Amino acid sequence: MAVLAAGLFFTGAGSAVADAWRNMPTLRSTGVKLTKGKYTMYPKFTKHGGFGFKADLVDDERGDGHNVYVQARVEGYSWRRFNGQQKKTVRIQKEVYDGAALYVSEAWIRACRDRGSLRPDNCTRTLHYKR
Repeated sequence: MAVLAAGLFFTGAGSAVADAWRNMPTLRSTGVKLTKGKYTMYPKFTKHGGFGFKADLVDDERGDGHNVYVQARVEGYSWRRFNGQQKKTVRIQKEVYDGAALYVSEAWIRACRDRGSLRPDNCTRTLHYKR
């Protein structure tokens, strides 16, 4: 019985380590900032084994009339967009995953300022994470 209990304990401890939140560096570009960021790569069978992130998305130039957004993607899929709000700081917490897989191995994230249809958006550098 003690061996079984120890095995369950260490299995749980391994899952907790795999599910740990890690700090992201602050990302910034003209008019947009992603701060206080954390990310995790969920283990299989937990939140689709996806890439989870939480961060503050900041409209850094509140008078420019442009919105801000975060983009995140996992291998094999296009960027997913999560909008912020003009003139505000918004806390965003999302999961991005591959619905056909038990877990994802790679993920990318960046923040951008939406400058409309006539001018290209400007984005921060892209962070790349691997399991």
